[in-house]
Amino acid sequence: MPVFPGDPGFAAEPAATVAGDGFAVTRLHLGTHTGTHVDAPAHVVPGGPTVEELPLELFSGTALVLDVRGRAVIEAEDVRPAAGARIVLLRTGWDGFAGTGREFDHPFLTAAAARALRAGGTRTTGIDAASVDGPGTLAAHRVLLGTRPDPGVVVENLRGLEGLPAEVEFCAFGWALTGGDGSPVRAVARPAR
Repeated sequence: MPVFPGDPGFAAEPAATVAGDGFAVTRLHLGTHTGTHVDAPAHVVPGGPTVEELPLELFSGTALVLDVRGRAVIEAEDVRPAAGARIVLLRTGWDGFAGTGREFDHPFLTAAAARALRAGGTRTTGIDAASVDGPGTLAAHRVLLGTRPDPGVVVENLRGLEGLPAEVEFCAFGWALTGGDGSPVRAVARPAR
């Protein structure tokens, strides 16, 4: 399970077993940004909305899958075709590098690209890479996540965008963690009807 360098690692251990207790319970140790996860504005914006405060429509709906494979840096002109899409999933192809040591040398958005997405109406931005930002910056996060009264969310470490059509129904609901700056999600996409 992908974990960003410096974030808490993932571990699972039995807290109860069917053999010993008559039921199974697993204790999880993980950070809120482990694996495929959603970032709330509170991730980078002091006092920003937390996961449980966000409207549910940010986590599901019709999404545009935008193919940006081959770009190391995703510029504003690369995302202009997404204008009008409330949810945009950026297909970089970088999920194919998971576990290779190259997963953190991923494509990223410029702040200008993030501004173009927000100006075009995007409120949910997903990417099949470890982050929407490049090394040493959180500029794209700050723009995409916004704050009250018009927050956004970012979904990172998506998998399997490769075979999807340009328009899909998408959902990525996280845990309603009180005060949560993010949450692991089970992201699902299927062709739009």
